[in-house]
Amino acid sequence: MNTATLSPGLMVVRPDADADADADADAAPVKETEMAAAPLAKASVAATEPSVSFGERFSAFIRAVLPPLLGFALVIGVWALVAMKSADFPSPAKTLDAAVVLFSDPFYSNGPNDQGIGWNILSSLKRVAIGFGVAALVGIPLGFIIGRFAFMNSMLEPIISILRPVSPLAWLPIGLMVFKAADPASTWTIFICSIWPMILNTAQGVQRVPQDYLNVARVLNLSEFKVITKILFPSVLPYMLTGIRLSIGTAWLVIVAAEMLTGGVGIGFWVWDEWNNLKVEHIIIAIFVIGIVGLLLEQVLLFIARRFSYGNT
Repeated sequence: MNTATLSPGLMVVRPDADADADADADAAPVKETEMAAAPLAKASVAATEPSVSFGERFSAFIRAVLPPLLGFALVIGVWALVAMKSADFPSPAKTLDAAVVLFSDPFYSNGPNDQGIGWNILSSLKRVAIGFGVAALVGIPLGFIIGRFAFMNSMLEPIISILRPVSPLAWLPIGLMVFKAADPASTWTIFICSIWPMILNTAQGVQRVPQDYLNVARVLNLSEFKVITKILFPSVLPYMLTGIRLSIGTAWLVIVAAEMLTGGVGIGFWVWDEWNNLKVEHIIIAIFVIGIVGLLLEQVLLFIARRFSYGNT
C-alpha cells in the first residue's frame, strides 16, 4: 500500500491500486467461470426432466376420448336396432333431421302454446332460478341456525325428517290451491324440493367445525356475527356448495314433471305437447336437451366448488 505524509508523525494510508487490480484480476476468472457454468447447470437440469413424446400424448388423448365415443356408439347402435324393429320409433337419422329443423329457429313464437324450444328452455330455467334462489335464501341461514344451536336442531329435525321424503310433486296441488296459477305453483315445487339438501349439508358443515375454533372465539369474546363470518362460513363453504349442487340437480329434474302437469310454457310442457302431436323424435331431442342442460348446470357448480374448496381466488 502507499502512504502519504501530511505532517510530521501523521500519515494517511490509502489502498494500493495495484493490489486492487490484482484482486480484481483474481476474482474475474471466478466470475467468468460461474457465468460459464450456469448455462451448463440449467442444461443438465433440463436434460434430467422427463420429456413427454408426441406418441405418449396421443396415447393419453385416445384413452380419454375413445371410451366415451364407444359408449355413445353403443347407445346409437341399440337405438337403431330398436327403430328397425318398430315402425313408430324414430331412427337416429330421422331424429337428427328433426333436430336440424328444430334448432334452425329455436326462438319462434306463434302464440302462447306454440313457441320454439329455446323459449321453453328459458322459461324452465327462469322457474328453476327463482325457486332455487328463494330456497337458498331460506335454507342456508336455516342450516346455520340448526347446526349452531342444539335447541333449534332438536326442534326442527323431526319436522325435516317427516317432510323431506315427500315427493316434490305431492306439493304441487298445495301450490295450485294457494297461488291459483300454474307458474308460481311450479316455482313453489322447485323451492320445496331444493331446500332440503341446502339445510342438511349446511347444518352438517356447521356441526363439523372443530370445537377449538369456537373455544378461541369464546375466549376472544367475538360477537355471533364475527363467529359466523370469520369462523363458520369459511369452514362450512364446501358443505354448502355440495348442498347447492345437489339442489340444482333435483330442481331441474322436478321442473320437467311439474310443467307436464301444469301446462303453459316450459320444456316439460313442450315434451307433453309433442307427445300429444305424436312427434316422438321431438321427445327424444328434448331428452337430450334436458340432460345436456342439467349437466352444464352441475359442471358450473362443480367448478365453483373446486375453486372455493382449494382456496383459489
